[in-house]
Amino acid sequence: MPNIKIFSGSSHQDLSQRIADRLGLELGKVVTKKFSNQETCVEIGESVRGEDVYIVQSGCGEINDNLMELLIMINACKIASASRVTAVIPCFPYARQDKKDKSRAPISAKLVANMLSVAGADHIITMDLHASQIQGFFDIPVDNLYAEPAVLKWIKENIPEWKNCTIVSPDAGGAKRVTSIADRLNVDFALIHKERKKANEVDRMVLVGDVKDRVAILVDDMADTCGTICHAADKLISAGATKVYAILTHGIFSGPAISRINNACFEAVVVTNTIPQEEKMKHCPKIQVIDISMILAEAIRRTHNGESVSYLFSHVPL
Repeated sequence: MPNIKIFSGSSHQDLSQRIADRLGLELGKVVTKKFSNQETCVEIGESVRGEDVYIVQSGCGEINDNLMELLIMINACKIASASRVTAVIPCFPYARQDKKDKSRAPISAKLVANMLSVAGADHIITMDLHASQIQGFFDIPVDNLYAEPAVLKWIKENIPEWKNCTIVSPDAGGAKRVTSIADRLNVDFALIHKERKKANEVDRMVLVGDVKDRVAILVDDMADTCGTICHAADKLISAGATKVYAILTHGIFSGPAISRINNACFEAVVVTNTIPQEEKMKHCPKIQVIDISMILAEAIRRTHNGESVSYLFSHVPL
């Protein structure tokens, strides 16, 4: 593919390398370093004049440093006369701060959107946004890819009794995602209604639906401290589920998450590699990873060639 360059930020080099390998390209040369006062310095090591540039940087790890590095890389490419700069952000940072739920609360996702636009991004490719309305925060095109096709494939290949399962959403917000998966598998779904007294802490849970003598598959877009899904798993087991799996797009797993998963009654906790998981997998044998690099690579290829990306919403590229 001519006139295309792919650069990797420092947040997830493995994913960037997989994407480049899939496309048969070399990753572009880029040197990121920090000055002693912690300012980020980026040097793009090759010409990008007139090129279609893709910068892969996920919102994980040192989120603020990685976000700043992405903004600087976009700007560096833009003022070096790149014809188009696309930010490939598998896990969008600050996506949970997408509304004013109390007075004087910031809408940080909108701020991040503005920062990306001002830095010079012409296009955003991301995956399973926490709220798909975040696309409306941008005045540039946003492709919000879905992990759903890869999740369906994993369920069919790895859960032998998937025809007798119930897809469960751990909160009302994920109802749409769960009904879509349940429809495509032709199985039932259930919801868990949770009440929070304060952020990151769940007060009580009510199960709506039937999981008795069935495999329950919890599906959510992200798990951070894992309080919700571990509570939900206990609720499902007490409601008569035979096994509980959890499938999450973004496994953030901060704070006590790993010890909670180890102590919970999951058969497996399946995440995609939008966030690097190698370290977490060493400490938690239940974590399994679905590789989504081919979905992102195919989205990049189609965008570069001016083709439709909608095929990826319902199919995994071979």
